[in-house]
Amino acid sequence: MKLVILEPLGVPKESLLGLAAQMLGEQVEIIYYDSRPQDAAELVQRSHDADAVLLANLPFRKEAIVQCPKLKFICVAFTGVDHVDISCCKARGITVSNCAGYSTAAVADLVFGMVIALYRNLIPCDQAVRSGMTKDGLVGFELEGKRFGIVGAGAIGLRVAKIAQVFGCEVCAYSRTPKPQAGIPFVSLEELLSGCDIISLHVPHTPDTAGLISREKLSLVKPGAILINTARGPVVDSLALADALKAGRLAGAGIDVFEMEPPIPSDHPLLHAPNLLLTPHVGFATHQAMEKRAVIAFENIKKWLAGQPQNVVC
Repeated sequence: MKLVILEPLGVPKESLLGLAAQMLGEQVEIIYYDSRPQDAAELVQRSHDADAVLLANLPFRKEAIVQCPKLKFICVAFTGVDHVDISCCKARGITVSNCAGYSTAAVADLVFGMVIALYRNLIPCDQAVRSGMTKDGLVGFELEGKRFGIVGAGAIGLRVAKIAQVFGCEVCAYSRTPKPQAGIPFVSLEELLSGCDIISLHVPHTPDTAGLISREKLSLVKPGAILINTARGPVVDSLALADALKAGRLAGAGIDVFEMEPPIPSDHPLLHAPNLLLTPHVGFATHQAMEKRAVIAFENIKKWLAGQPQNVVC
């Protein structure tokens, strides 16, 4: 069985291949690439005779999939799979598994890094010290007593909720499929947006969630609130968010994800909005998370080889 690792996975090559050998043994021939393919032709060249491929956030669309006649399994070393053509995989009988759970702690950490950076004006404070200035105009806010809204109550959303409670926040959540959680009331999206001081997004990108935080929804947001998006870029209307920040309706926002993978174009509306903290899709990117997902990925492959696939998306 030929497994092709199509791109680096954030773990040193020797460590990654050593883990693969340990978990998969000699039943798998592994081809490893330490760079991303430069174009669609190179992607097809790498994967066309593979039985299974392992990738992270590399787009793998129908045009490439149909040129891989032996392909039976795609392991996505990521939580979201919207960059893989799932419909095509279903039609061709290709099993797809993801690595849900590897970045739960990492993403939750970034949420609070952003919240505290915004609430305590950390970037302006740094700039003030470097410019010989004082704290004038930089007095911040505490998390304690704030109402913290979670949009999407999966593993990451619930971890964020628990951390927010430790900070002394009053937490509520919105989910299309709410499940009872101690101390976390579920409310409508409209109630959450209009009543919360901090709004943190944790939904996948699907046809139902695309544009979920629209111009209309942003008009409901409580004045002075902040918005954090570590989920998926298309969930938020970026132009509407930029306009809301410029109008002062929102006090600030922290954004880790965009409509495309960074680098983002220089005319992107969020680059020209005030009170905005931007990071280049690093929510999942910690050394520990990379190690966790490598283990999950090879366990996915091992289970698939045994006829017991896990973390199955399709």
